[in-house]
Parts: sequence; C-alpha cells; structure tokens
Amino acid sequence: MVTRTTNFVIIFLLLLLNCANLQSQDLVFSQFYSAPMQLNPGLTGVTYAPRLTFNYRNQWPTLPNAYTSYSAAYDQYVEGVNSGFGVSVMSDQAGNGIYVTNRITASYAYNMRFGEETFIRGGIEAALEQKNLNWGKLIFLDQIDPELGFTDEFGNPYPTNETAPASTTQLYPDIGAGLVLYSSAFYGGFNIRHVNAPDEAWLSETDFATLPIYYSIHGGAEINISNPYNNGKKPAFISPNILFAKQGNFQQLNLGALLSMWYIYGGVWYRTTFSNSDAAIFSLGFQKSLVKIGYSYDWTISGLSGKSGGAHEISLTLNFEETERFKRKRRGKQYNDCLKIFR
Repeated sequence: MVTRTTNFVIIFLLLLLNCANLQSQDLVFSQFYSAPMQLNPGLTGVTYAPRLTFNYRNQWPTLPNAYTSYSAAYDQYVEGVNSGFGVSVMSDQAGNGIYVTNRITASYAYNMRFGEETFIRGGIEAALEQKNLNWGKLIFLDQIDPELGFTDEFGNPYPTNETAPASTTQLYPDIGAGLVLYSSAFYGGFNIRHVNAPDEAWLSETDFATLPIYYSIHGGAEINISNPYNNGKKPAFISPNILFAKQGNFQQLNLGALLSMWYIYGGVWYRTTFSNSDAAIFSLGFQKSLVKIGYSYDWTISGLSGKSGGAHEISLTLNFEETERFKRKRRGKQYNDCLKIFR
C-alpha cells in the first residue's frame, strides 16, 4: 500500500519535474551573517587575515531527504591593493540526490573611502554552476500500482512511458555583482546574480528557459552596549538587520537582530514570503580566538507547521587574524565600521 508520506513526495517531485523548465530559488542561509560572500560579493575580504567559513543546512528534516545544502569559502583582504579575494563552493541536494546543484565561485571586492567615515565596497563574482538530474530515481504515476506500490511481486520497478531529457546535466557560467555602503554605525548592500541569463531548459521542446535574476537588498546597524570600563574585554553590541530577496515570483523578507556579549551571541528573526508567514528563526553561537561556531533553527509557522520539521543550520568560521601572528602584524589597527556581525 502506498503511504501518505510517499504520496506527498511523489506529488512534490511531479510538480517539480513535470514542468518544461525547472526554476528553483537560490539558497539563502538563515545565518546569512556567517556566509558573507553568499550574501554579497562586496563582503569578500572584510577581515585583514585569511578566513575560512563552512555552512550546513538541513531543511524539512521530517520529510524524506528534502533539502540539504553545504558550502565552504576562503577569502582574504590584501591591504596593498585595497581588495578582497575569495573563492567558495556550494552543493544543494533535493530529494535524496534527485536534483543536485553544484557551484564554484570566485569573488573580488574593492574597498573605497567615501567621505570622512563612510566606505563603499564594490564586488563582482564569476561562477560555474552545474545541475544534475538523476532520472533513474524518479517515480512517475504510471509506475505506481495502487496495491503493490512501485514494484511488482518480484521487486522489479514498473516501467514508465515518460521520455527522459537528452541530457541530465547542465553546466553554465554565471555572473553577479554587489555593492556595500557602510560606516561605523550602519551598513546597506545590494546584490544581483544571474545577470548573464543562463539557460536552464531540460526538455528539447523548450527553446529557452532563463534562470530568473536574483537580487537582494540588505542592511543593518551596530549598537555598542559595552561598558566603557570593560578592561579590554570583547565589545558587546546589538545588530538589527533586514534582508529582502527576490527571484522570479518568489520573494522573502527577514527581520531580526543579533546580540553579542562576551564570547556568546544569539539572535531572533522573522521570515515572511509576503503570501504567508514562513518561520521564526532562533540562533545561538560561540566565538573565541579564531573559532566562531553557530547553530540556528527555523521554526515553521506557515501551513507546514508540525509537518516539515523546520530547518537546522550549522556554521563554522575560522578567522586567522585572531592568531598571535596576525595580531602582532596588525597591532594598532582597529576596524572603524559596523561589520562585526560578518567577522
């Protein structure tokens, strides 16, 4: 007998794959502050020393292998040319590897002073993106027996009359850019991706299926709440933030704030897609020396509440400017900006 959960997965995959072109939304991490280059290439190299960042996201864990995402990035600021350089890799897997997106991106940002205490970081990114469709894992309606399910009494899968695409792999370049304006009190940024309009058509009868342009607008502030007599302890601050992202007909808005005190930080966020309230996001992290590690949970408050399992995220940042070698090298240099949330 075909179970209710299996029916849901089948319907989901059919809706996803029976379209003439697959148009998926770009990944937006709930801990966007721990994936700065994914948020905006203008944030490449916001630390003096090399930095490594790692991100993992498991979305809708109570559904069978719904979405898992991984990313890793390296970036560094080169003071002599006022520039940041970075490279990142990302893998996004849906339906137990049925639909996989892999992406490698090179990023560059140039830092400019604009006024007495205001700066602009302009960034560009060039990426190579690969999409893989595992046709053999798909199950269509004509393969389902109401009594026996997907296989006959001998365990053999039923055949399908659906026609497979000529190719189950796509590979294309992708271009994006970003801009970040910031001072000691606030920052604001704009990011755009897929400006070269990559073709995502899978079926031969579809002439062209443009990957929708992704853009985001984000901003925030930094409110120092440290005791002026904290004797050199790590500064405490509150950082309220806003992130708006749009791609095709999909759009989302994140509102919230992060509090950092001593070696602990945490935040509360609200995400909406405008058509419905999506999730409340809770995050907690620890940062000491060169290590910064964070966890967040998306508590679903939409119609999927109690069914999806929300989403779990883990982030890890290794900021090498906190090592003794780089502390000696940059002795006397202090950041005069509000970008602590990204470090």
